[in-house]
Amino acid sequence: MSMSKVIFITGITGQDGYYLSKSMLEKGYIVHGTIRRSSLINTKRIDDLISEYSVKEQLHLHYSDLLDSASIARLINKILPDEIYNLAAQSHVAVSFKNPLYSTQTGTLGALSILEAIKSTDKDIKFYQASSSEMYGGEEKVLLNENSLFDPKSPYAASKVFAHNITKIYRESYGMFSVNGILFNHESPMRGETFVTRKITRAVGRIVNKVQSKLTLGNLDASRDWGFAGDYVEGMIAMMSHDKADDWVLATGETHTVKEFLNLAFEYVNLDWDKHVLTSEKYFRPNEVNHLLGDPSKANKILNWKPKVSFNDLVKMMVDYDIELAKKEKVLIDNNLLKPTWEYPTT
Repeated sequence: MSMSKVIFITGITGQDGYYLSKSMLEKGYIVHGTIRRSSLINTKRIDDLISEYSVKEQLHLHYSDLLDSASIARLINKILPDEIYNLAAQSHVAVSFKNPLYSTQTGTLGALSILEAIKSTDKDIKFYQASSSEMYGGEEKVLLNENSLFDPKSPYAASKVFAHNITKIYRESYGMFSVNGILFNHESPMRGETFVTRKITRAVGRIVNKVQSKLTLGNLDASRDWGFAGDYVEGMIAMMSHDKADDWVLATGETHTVKEFLNLAFEYVNLDWDKHVLTSEKYFRPNEVNHLLGDPSKANKILNWKPKVSFNDLVKMMVDYDIELAKKEKVLIDNNLLKPTWEYPTT
């Protein structure tokens, strides 16, 4: 009897957790994921995967917290996975300024707890750490690669630098297969609604459906290297399938401002963003990262990885999804089954 590969994902209910678990389940692998205990159900993104794969006993969810290293160690010891993907974090940069202690603890202790558990359980377990382009700081308009210096500008970024370095240290000290994926901004219809890209496409969907009138944003001149999350997850899998553990940058190699994203999203539905968008100091970060542009040539060359979805197609994909979502919201609002909680509702 052939044994299925066993995958363990922290942060399975996030955007990347959704695309990664979907890809692994479709390959026939057994997937285990951690979720945080909450009084509200917080598995919305992966509900379709739960209904399809839990019955087949292919998908298993466990209550755990990255700050509880004993529970993480017990889980790893019990599951004995072939691969672990550490995707869990308090991933919102602006929130990390408001909640620096929690953001830093999850970002640092999570990776360290997992690495320690692997070291004491089975050093052959492969480990993926979700590093971030935010680690670079983005002062200069330069192409950033695996050898570029880190200059973190937020508690979130600082915690990611620690996790990145400790992953490398365990690789070099104990011969562990521990990988760092430095992913530049990657978006999708599954992106959290407080992230600027999704905030924009959610508003476009609602404005089209006449349930929102205005949208407030922060720095419109910030530029980012934006790709599609589904493509980047395939890059993660390629890193873990490579014969040697290493650090890898995934990016598109092109950069666009928030204003360009806005323009494209509103233009797609024949609207003028100028008539709907306001800016507020409230949404500016205390320490702004102005420019991020990644150089994915190492991953292109060695892993044969290239992003498939273009910037234009990514924006349109997200707008299409959010128009449909707002359509459903409008039906509920019209029937007094939903009260708008977003800013500037038109009803």
